[in-house]
Order: sequence, then C-alpha cells, then structure tokens
Amino acid sequence: MTRAPRLYLIAGEPSGDRLGAGLMRALAAEAPGVRFHGVGGPVMASEGLASLFDMRELSVMGIAEVLPRLPGLLRRIEHTAADVIARRPDALITIDSPGFCLRVAERVRRRMPGIRTIHYVAPSVWAWRPRRASAMARYIDHVLALLPFEPPYMTRAGIGCDFVGHPAAARRPASPAAVAALRTRAGADAGGPLLLLAPGSRAVEIDRMMPVFAEAVRRIAVAHPGLRVVVPVVQAVAPQVRAAAAWMTPAPLLIGSEEGDEVKYAALAAADAALVSLGTVVVETAAAGTAMVSAYRTSWVTASILRRLARVDTGNLINLLAGTTVVPEFLQGQCTARQIVPAVLALLQEPGLRAEQRAAFGPVLDALGRAGEDPSLRAARSVLEVLRRPAGQGSPPPGS
Repeated sequence: MTRAPRLYLIAGEPSGDRLGAGLMRALAAEAPGVRFHGVGGPVMASEGLASLFDMRELSVMGIAEVLPRLPGLLRRIEHTAADVIARRPDALITIDSPGFCLRVAERVRRRMPGIRTIHYVAPSVWAWRPRRASAMARYIDHVLALLPFEPPYMTRAGIGCDFVGHPAAARRPASPAAVAALRTRAGADAGGPLLLLAPGSRAVEIDRMMPVFAEAVRRIAVAHPGLRVVVPVVQAVAPQVRAAAAWMTPAPLLIGSEEGDEVKYAALAAADAALVSLGTVVVETAAAGTAMVSAYRTSWVTASILRRLARVDTGNLINLLAGTTVVPEFLQGQCTARQIVPAVLALLQEPGLRAEQRAAFGPVLDALGRAGEDPSLRAARSVLEVLRRPAGQGSPPPGS
C-alpha cells in the first residue's frame, strides 16, 4: 500500500480505549498520514478520533445486564456496521468488547467481503466457548493477542495471530518524586498505610463492588486508625464513584482520569496494598509493584452460566499465568467484606507477604511482554503487515 492507510477502530470500554489510543499513536509514528474513524472514548479522542457516538453506551457486561439494553445495542451494531461500510476503510480494527465488536465485524464482512478485519485482544476461548475461534474465522482475518499462549488457539481455527504483549505490563514505573507527592496528597506521609481501591470501570461494577469495598475499608480502619484510601476513577463512572465515596470512612482521595495516567500510576505505586476488581487493573497494579487482593461479583444469572462454561478456576490474570494463587481472590459468594478484610490486613501487616507477591509478579510481567519491544508498537507493525497482504488473508501458517 503506497498511500497512508484509512482505518476504522472500535473500542467499547475504558481498557479498550487505552489500547486503541496506544495503537493509534504507534500507527501514526509508523505510517505518517494514517487516518482514523470509529468508536472510542476520551483517550482515543486525545489521539484524534472523533467517535461515532459516546462509547459509554457500550460499557455493559454480563448476560443479565445486557438483556435490558439489547434493543439499543443492536441498533448501535447496525449503525456502526453501516458507517464502516460507508467509509470503506482499508481495515476494520475491533478492540476487545467481543459481544459488540465481533457482531459488527460479522455484519461488515457479510456486506463487504473484501475488507481486512483485525481483532485486538483475543476472546478468552481458552477459558470458555472454545469453538468461538472457529466461528470468528468466518469474519476475522487476524488477532492481536495480549497473552503468550493464545496464538495457537487462533491459528488452529485458521485465523492469523500475533502475540503483541500487554501494554499495562510494559508501563514505565512512576518516579519516586511522583510517588512521594501522591502519598503526601493522600495524607499517608504521617505513617499510616495507604490502601488503593479499584472497583471497576463500568456502572454495574461500581454498583456491585463499591458497597463491598466501602464496608471492607470501614473494618480495616478499625485495625489501622491512620488508614488512608485512594481511588483512581475513570470518567465514565465518576459520578457514581463520587456518590458512593461520600459515605465512606475514612473519606478517600479520588484521582480523576482528567489528571492523567501519570497520577494514576503514581497512586498505584504509592499504595502499600490494593483491593481491586478484575480486569486490566490487575496487571497495572502488578506492574506498579503493589501487592493486592482481588474481588469480583456479577449477577447470579451470569455467574451460573459462566460456572457451566468455564474451563479455568480463576478470573485473575496474574494467577492464571503464574499457575497458582499469587493474589488472594474472592469471587461471587466469597466477595464479602468479612472474607476480604483478613486478606487485606495480612498484606498491610506482613511485609513478607507483600514481598512474595512482588517476586511472583516479575515472571508473569515478563511473559506479558514487559522486557521486549513496546506492545503498542508491535501491534501497529502487525496491523501494517496485514495491510501489506491481500485482503481476506491472515498471517501465514506456522512454519511457512
């Protein structure tokens, strides 16, 4: 391709927004003049994307949560597919959010057979629905995988796949000055412990997790009267987090996304321990070198379905890659303040436990691509390689 490529990107939630922004930045460096259209959030907007609609409409997770909003989501799927076809980009790049993104890709491929289609973040076919990769092969040419063991699942189904690494694992650590400033701002420089809370990035996660986390904080503060709390907040759920935080004791320091990633990563590194939901924040916290406890609760309908489909017994990526329970994990019925608090107290009171977690993080972060080339740059070069091949062709088969 001699001219600058025209790409259509779709992200459906904050973690995908960050991945998309990193990819856009790397593509702009590797292919000057590249043009972007699509759906994204504020971070992709900062890289020049004018979103077709507000990405927050798509930030929904779980079967029970999706059903009431299904008519609106289906309309957005059709709307987005029609916009892709009207713009006729050189490639459609869908980022995570498979429930939305892959449905758009399927419709676009059906109506525009020659378009190249790339999905960033392999769906967790190794965890459930192993046949999904074969179904994807009908409308996805290539996958950019974050996990090192994912490419064989894709290539066996006939989809090209490159392991590009997890950008959160390769994030540069916050400077000592930034960490010290954050601890001072949070009031933790007087000697009390600093606990970071990360309840999630979706509205339904805040509704479910903040009451549990708030009660856990209240109980932890009984044992540690000098406790200070910091909560990084994504823009999409900021009003809900502020409303929930207003009733917390002690009152937390809220770090808004408008303050920038540097402040957020300083908070992650400044904390003595963290209580986190599942998702990208688990890798971000490990990369910051902060010991953590993870907890998560979804609707009983979603949980019961996932229990029947699941092929792994953890939702925590660190535990999955380590092959053991490095991070204490409390899911569904175990996700209560009564059960969570002893694990957090143990981290706050026993430096040896924190050190054990940090030692275990290293090999996992290396496996996620920490030591190699920047994951966003690897992803961009993989995209450009796909564009150099004939449309509808993924990566060459292994050994070719």
